[in-house]
This record gives sequence, structure tokens and C-alpha cells, in this order.
Amino acid sequence: MNGAESLVRTLVRGGVDVCFTNPGTSEMHFVAALDKVDGMNCLLCLFEGVVTGAADGYARMAGKPASTLLHLGPGLGNAVANLHNARKADTPMINIVGEHATYHIEHDAPLTADIEGIARPVSHWVKTSRDSRTVAADAAEAIATASAPPGQIATLILPANTAWEDSDGPAEVPAIPRRATIADDAIIAAARVLRSGEPTVLMLAGQALYEGTLNLAGCIAAKTGAGLISQGANARLQRGAGRVAVNRIPFSVDQALEVLAPYRNIILVGAKPPVAFFAYPGKPSRLEAEGCRIHRLCELGEDAEDALARLAEAVGAKPGDAQVQQAFRPDLPKGALTAETIAAVLGNVLPEGAIIADESVSVGRGFFPMTAGTPPHDWLNNMGGSIGLGMPLATGAAVACPDRKVICLEGDGSGMYTLQALWTQARANLDVTTVVLANRSYAILRGELTRVGAENPGRKALDMLDLSRPNLDWVQMANGMGVEAVRVDDCEGFYKAMVAGLAVKGPYLVEVVM
Repeated sequence: MNGAESLVRTLVRGGVDVCFTNPGTSEMHFVAALDKVDGMNCLLCLFEGVVTGAADGYARMAGKPASTLLHLGPGLGNAVANLHNARKADTPMINIVGEHATYHIEHDAPLTADIEGIARPVSHWVKTSRDSRTVAADAAEAIATASAPPGQIATLILPANTAWEDSDGPAEVPAIPRRATIADDAIIAAARVLRSGEPTVLMLAGQALYEGTLNLAGCIAAKTGAGLISQGANARLQRGAGRVAVNRIPFSVDQALEVLAPYRNIILVGAKPPVAFFAYPGKPSRLEAEGCRIHRLCELGEDAEDALARLAEAVGAKPGDAQVQQAFRPDLPKGALTAETIAAVLGNVLPEGAIIADESVSVGRGFFPMTAGTPPHDWLNNMGGSIGLGMPLATGAAVACPDRKVICLEGDGSGMYTLQALWTQARANLDVTTVVLANRSYAILRGELTRVGAENPGRKALDMLDLSRPNLDWVQMANGMGVEAVRVDDCEGFYKAMVAGLAVKGPYLVEVVM
């Protein structure tokens, strides 16, 4: 058995059974091992940003890491933006990055690069295997590291000769730590704040946004009068009819300040203190009201379910106290497509069990109210803010949950970064309906020009934010990737296209011209 086979067998034995790949020459022995060893589902992606974005979507829904296969430093470099997003989402992931044979590196061949240097800013753990007989143990360590709560990025660099030389066989994965339970002092302190009578909000993230844990937060809120809110973007939020509703902190600084202004206390449940996405002249970076106190119940990697259960008991909240979202569908709109009417159409069509991969950017900021009463579903956001995640995220989610419909809400500008994901969806017949919101501009940046105080933008500035001349043709691009597609320009057409797309068991794209 060579080092590559020992690596694959260790991954499979450790429960890592999906690999999103974009290989090159240095990884051919790993490719051969993937073919030889049963139990690993391999999906080819045509760009490395799709590889890592898909691994992110898979892990968020599967609750365990996928592996990736990347070619040397440049391949890893192409993957960095969505590795950044995955790191911000605390996604478990194992990157296998090929490297030149150890004895070849000194010759500075064209693809030689500082792979560890590229990997470190977007990884929690980086290691280069030095010998074929240590590859399996290195892989086992990578699995344990990636799987540690709340999830980490592990990057293992595999020199070509360590892949083809002899090994001692697969290795056992070390014990993976469980989520830590918090100290009683944190429960006592949070309960004291909730009983104080001061306006208080529980700010939730991570595990606290899963249905059962979210219900505990809802019971506490109902008993104490506290508010509930989440971060502006979340790795996975379970929402819909029958679940506790929680709104997000708005993107706009002024709106966020208004939402948080009433509260004298914020209790963080896995969340970070609220901050603005960007700095703006004359506006604060911190979003809590002046004099508001920040209290931490638990960190993201700690056991939020246990913490909220104990806090509920401490304040006398009972099961069933929580107010849950009632089912409703908005009136079906007619006529022109706007952010509001698009939201209303989505509120009429979202099916039970849907997974929403949301990179709708500026258009989608108001989608929550109109979709709140739809059947239970999961909503996934871009946690790192680097655009180009939506379609890869949907791809990975569909691999993790083949029995659920995935809906990707994608801006046309963002979609151009990683549209190769459509090809992987077509090849694997993944059940993804993609909605491209074609306003033919980087609309979010038009607003940002004003927010940062840039005055009187001229044609040169505006052209850098404009996606017309020529217009992008998403129907032709989707067809070229093997995906059926349709273009719509009114509410009636959008509703009809969504009904058709959701009926297809496989990829489908709707270009929504606004």
C-alpha cells in the first residue's frame, strides 16, 4: 500500500466519504487511490473556488467534514476566497493539497510555491507530510482537528513521493472532543440579567439556531420578555412554520443601530458582539446602544443546547412556552419584479425541507418576512462576505441532502465568480434550483458609494459597478453547462418558472431580470 492509498483509507475509516476535486499531475497517485478504494464519493469541480465552496455547503448540512483535492500552491490560491468564507462559518473541512516531490522542490520548477504560507491564513491546522509512512497518521490528525467543535479547516500538504512510496497502512482517528459545557457562573449571571427588568436580547449563532435549541431560546424569551436576534449572516438557520422565528441584525448600520437601540443588555449565545460589516465615515463600528452591556453565555464551540436548557430552568421557563411562527403564504403578486415581489413569490413556492443557499446580496435583505411562514426549511448565508459562494454552497448542500430540494438565491455579479458549479450540478444531477437575480449591476456597491461619502460619481466610477454592455445571458451560460434554464421578467413568469423548476429532479436555473 502506498501513502496515497493509506490516506484515502484513513479518510474513509474516519467517516470522511466525500471529496470535491480539481487535481493535477502531483496528485495522480491520490486520484488512483480514490479510484481503488471503495466508499469515497468523488465530484469533479472545474474551478477550485467551487471545490471549497461545495465542501462548505456539504459540511454545514452533513454535520461532518468533506475532503478537497487541490493542485499545488496555485490551486490552493484559487480556492482561498471560499476557504475564507468557510473559516468564518466555522465549517469542518479537510484540504489535501498536492506538492512537488520533496527532492524536486529545490529546483524551483514553475509551479513551486509556499503552500504552507498560502494555507495558514485560511486554515486552523497546516501540515506537510514528510514521509509516506506518516501520511496516514497525518490524515487522522487532520480529521480530528477538522471535526473538533465548532469546526475547523485542516490543510494537509502531500508531496508527490509521499503519495507513491510505501506506507504502513491506514491510521486510527484520535478521539474527537465533545462540546464543552459551560460553568454554572455563566448561567447564574445570565439569569440575573434576564430577571433585572432591563430590556435584554439574546443574540444567537451556530448551534443555537437549530430547531430544538432555538425552541429553548424561545421559551426563555417568552418567560422573561427578552428579545431574540441572530447575527446578520448565519451558517445554518432553521426557520419556517412551527419553529421559533428569529430576525437578523440588518446590514445597514443605521437600521442595525435602530434595532438594537432599545436594549440595555445583549446576551451572546455562540455569537460575536455586533459590529458593522464595514467602517463608514461618522458611524460607529460597534452596533450596540451606548451604555448597553455585553454578556456571554457560551462560546460558539461550547454546548449551547445544554446552556439554554439550564438557563431555561434557572428562569422558570417551561417546555411549550415558546411562541412559534404560524403558517402563512403571502398574496401572490403580479406585474413588475422588485425585491418585495420576488420575496412574495418565494413565499408562495418554498417547499417543506428546502435548503436555501442565499447569496442574494442587496436584493435579498428583505426576503425573511415574506418567507417566515413557509414550511420548515434551512437558510444558509455567506459568513465571510467574499462573493462567489452561493452556487458552490448549494452544490455541496445537495450532495449532503439528496432527498431535499436546494434553492440557490444568487446575484448575477456574485454568480459570475463560480458559475462552473452549474456543470458539477449537471454532471451529478444535483437537485438545485438556482434563481439568478439579474439587476445587471453590482447594486450593493452603488449604495456603498453613498454610504462611504464618495460624492458625485461620474461615468468611470459608475461603469465599474455596471454589468451591462453586454448583458450577461444566464440562460445561455446555464445551457452551456448542461442546465435547463428560463428567463423571466414579471411576477407571473417567475411564479410559473419556480413551479416548473421545483418539479424537476435535478438542476434548473431561473434568470430573474429586474
